[in-house]
Amino acid sequence: MSEPRPTPSTDAQAIASDRDPAGVPVHRGWAPLGGHHRWMEPFVMVLLAGGAAHGYAIVGELAGLGITNGSVDVGQVYRVLRDLEGAGLVSSTWTTGSGPARRDYKLTDAGYAALDEWAAVMKERTRLVGEFDARYLESVAAPRR
Repeated sequence: MSEPRPTPSTDAQAIASDRDPAGVPVHRGWAPLGGHHRWMEPFVMVLLAGGAAHGYAIVGELAGLGITNGSVDVGQVYRVLRDLEGAGLVSSTWTTGSGPARRDYKLTDAGYAALDEWAAVMKERTRLVGEFDARYLESVAAPRR
């Protein structure tokens, strides 16, 4: 019987260094947690890796990626940003310009480390999907019982 997974931590260092007993990076990210899905976290983070952005710009980018079946939940994006900032993975500053003041978000050093962990998770998920697809195609090509 395996030990239960640790609950999400607000300690950025713990988030970025979660590894299984074999030393393979793992992440807390694929199950729903609270009222929102943690899988949105890596998408928000990878968008911020391209440079600082405000919330609605992130929402627009997520919509362009088509990561949801409908419109992107703006509240969910801001909850993810707040959680990331609380964990020390993102920082924000208020900026003013010709329009209303807005909050710009950017990744911290700990955020880049956590994004590296997410990349490892995504690569492993990609491998697993490939395995599934290969076995599915093998099964479909064979006569059904």
